[in-house]
Amino acid sequence: MCGIIGYLGDRQATPILMESLKRLEYRGYDSAGVAVLEMPTSGSARLTSVTKSEAKVDTLIDKLKANMPSGKLGIGHTRWATHGKPTYINAHPHTDCHSRIFVVHNGIIENFAELKAELEAAGHEFTSDTDTEVVPHLIEANYKGDFLSAVRAALRRIRGAYALAMFTTDDPELLVGARLNAPLVVGLGENEYYIASDITAIIPYTKRVLVLGEGEVAAVTPLGAEVSTLDGVSVEPKLIHVDWDLSQAQKGGYQHFMLKEIHESSEAVANAMRGRLTDDGTVSFREFDVPDDDLRRHSEVLLLGMGTSLHAAMVGEYVIEDWAGIPAKAMDASEFRYRRPTFGKDALAVVITQSGETADTLVGLHQAKERGALTVAVTNVVASSAARDADGAIYLHSGPEIGVASTKTLLAHLVSLYLLGLRLATVHGRVSLERRRELVESLRALPDHVQSIVDREKEIAEIAHKYSRYRNFMYTGRGLGYPLALEGAIKLKEISYIHAEGTTGGELKHGPIAMLDENFPVIAICTASATKDKMVSNVHEIVARNAPVLALVTEGDRSLAKVATDVFVMPAVEEAAGAILNTVMLQLFAYHVAVELGQDVDQPRNLAKSVTVE
Repeated sequence: MCGIIGYLGDRQATPILMESLKRLEYRGYDSAGVAVLEMPTSGSARLTSVTKSEAKVDTLIDKLKANMPSGKLGIGHTRWATHGKPTYINAHPHTDCHSRIFVVHNGIIENFAELKAELEAAGHEFTSDTDTEVVPHLIEANYKGDFLSAVRAALRRIRGAYALAMFTTDDPELLVGARLNAPLVVGLGENEYYIASDITAIIPYTKRVLVLGEGEVAAVTPLGAEVSTLDGVSVEPKLIHVDWDLSQAQKGGYQHFMLKEIHESSEAVANAMRGRLTDDGTVSFREFDVPDDDLRRHSEVLLLGMGTSLHAAMVGEYVIEDWAGIPAKAMDASEFRYRRPTFGKDALAVVITQSGETADTLVGLHQAKERGALTVAVTNVVASSAARDADGAIYLHSGPEIGVASTKTLLAHLVSLYLLGLRLATVHGRVSLERRRELVESLRALPDHVQSIVDREKEIAEIAHKYSRYRNFMYTGRGLGYPLALEGAIKLKEISYIHAEGTTGGELKHGPIAMLDENFPVIAICTASATKDKMVSNVHEIVARNAPVLALVTEGDRSLAKVATDVFVMPAVEEAAGAILNTVMLQLFAYHVAVELGQDVDQPRNLAKSVTVE
């Protein structure tokens, strides 16, 4: 998500912070800032210069060049907003009541509201809307002259995810970093040290890097870096030598951003659930905090989206009807805007848009509001048009997605819709406590299951190599498998330029099956579901037309072992969880087919990341 850089050494910090923030721009961000501990003049107090921009890094650099801070200790940040709009006040770094402690942060502090209320009751004054600002105040509350001890004590109170770089005006030779569920590295140079959210920021300065583990704190001084746990136990850090060049580092060593983002899928799934789901299945959305009684009166759900977001809407339709027992309808937002509406104030309109700026989806949102529907935007971008215009927002917290083809944000959309479905099921009294707990268990296991599919990338790449010679594909599924078939087809066509289409298993016999022959393979989604046996019958019908079949099946199911041309075995999970795992497999399949064909998967022709025109 956000970009972090910290510096302590013999050189001036400001130019290094500026250069490093430019290298972190690829991550996506909405504001930026630096804090530099300035060298005091004779007899003066040591002060920190803070410079921020609510716009691009170039604007920040212009400000710094006009008034260049002088100092050898500093931190910098590019912010991808999660809590609070992208404003000057909300930009990092943040400080405590006495401007003595300075912090930059990547991640989400789940219990920030609880901590903030506690700190305010003790007299601390907050100036921003961010979750991050609790960190310097919490350190301040624990600070009794030992900054490192105060940091450890503060972090022991924090739940969620964080990568942090911090310093205090009391110690010009101490830079502190810490991480939990978010990456952070320490660069070791010649008489200088760096703390960064990723290697991109520091690759021109050093190739020697310490990788911090979960819940570890790095204390950096002119003598080196010492790593310890939150309890103060010394840790032998992992030292690596980096062989990447800068362009590789921006992609984390991956060949394409799309592949990097698929490999970030398990983290995206975890972030979409973070702080929103209790053990008993209670779901809460901070930016869509509707009382149960108000939510209960909404007896139908409209789900609007375009492209991949429409496929997420179709999955959401299925899950909400199944779990909550109320009518739900997924609609192409570009068609919805021209239809005669029949819904009213009893409807909940869910608009699904990764960027929050999709033109047709925004029009649909406005139409729903005009008719009195309750509206919520499910989006990755804080303060986007959809988030501002809707009555509430469910943020994905996926971090920036650079590749045009949506991957990790689709998974986060699905998880968010599952949580919304569980929330609706609970308020409508349609799901038992036992069933809620089953769903919670399934959802919480998802990140590990997603990672298990990503870890089989080599196996998927070999299958993709085999199928990359074909110029036409059919994808087919039933129930939740149908929108996944549509999604698999669109992924393949948009990055490989191969013709692909999706259809239901039942619809095959009503036209599409006429196209099948030995040169027209079918991807069949046959994992465990209420309609699995029907899909098995459909596969027999396909094979009878000599079409090659790649079947996705659940482990232990041998019904297609001697029927399908190829079988890819998926973990045995709850059906909604299985839809996410199937999606990851189909993304990797499309990616490797496109790579086999030499296509630019990050920037496919004729496509844009955010479609802001009709």
